[in-house]
Amino acid sequence: MGAEEDGEIRQGSNQTTQIAISRDQFLAWKRQKDAESSAKQAEAARKREQDIAAGRVEMNGRELFLHQPWVFDDTPHL
Repeated sequence: MGAEEDGEIRQGSNQTTQIAISRDQFLAWKRQKDAESSAKQAEAARKREQDIAAGRVEMNGRELFLHQPWVFDDTPHL
């Protein structure tokens, strides 16, 4: 009973532990995780742009359309 009041739950041999945290602690953790995720995605996008510029990787359709839209020009040139 004392363990349940402290926010800890023990089940058989698995000994699962749950720690109660406040809403503010969760939101701070979530902001940190979101910032880390955004930084990782930005770094990956920056590296991909550098690799495309250097010709190390091929562009996908969207990247080709953004960088070279004239490739998709279907207007007849008379």
